[in-house]
Amino acid sequence: MESHDVLSLLAAIRGAGLEVWIGGGWGIDALLGEQTRPHRDLDLMHREEQEERLLSVLGGLGYAETLDWRPVRFVLTEPAGLDIDLHPLRFNADGSAVQSSLEDGRPFRYPADCFTTGLIEGEPVPCLSVAQQIEFHQGYEPAERDLEDMRRLREAFGVATHF
Repeated sequence: MESHDVLSLLAAIRGAGLEVWIGGGWGIDALLGEQTRPHRDLDLMHREEQEERLLSVLGGLGYAETLDWRPVRFVLTEPAGLDIDLHPLRFNADGSAVQSSLEDGRPFRYPADCFTTGLIEGEPVPCLSVAQQIEFHQGYEPAERDLEDMRRLREAFGVATHF
């Protein structure tokens, strides 16, 4: 997935009046304001109540569902092999959100202040905050790319990470 793919997808999604936030590797690169490594997919958090419309927009771009782990997440893939990993969020009145997890009663939590803005090719994009990225990069054995992503966040923002 290249930066122009991300920006095109965001333009189509925003054009339909839908809200999404970038997480994962592209989200970290958005926080850093530059692409630091190749990305195999795009992680998007979306409003659960907008899911049907979002699927319609992405379906119109050639994306079809290839993995269903609802209500936690699901993946859409287009014919050239580009993947979008979608994470449905249920928002609370205070702007915070929750995402189901595979562990009953232990949802992923998104504080209201974790929804921020980063840059891809100099263009502002909605993404998850540094603190939220760090929160989601724990509790598992990190891959080399995860170690590098956390190193970059430490260097750029002077934060502590779990690895």
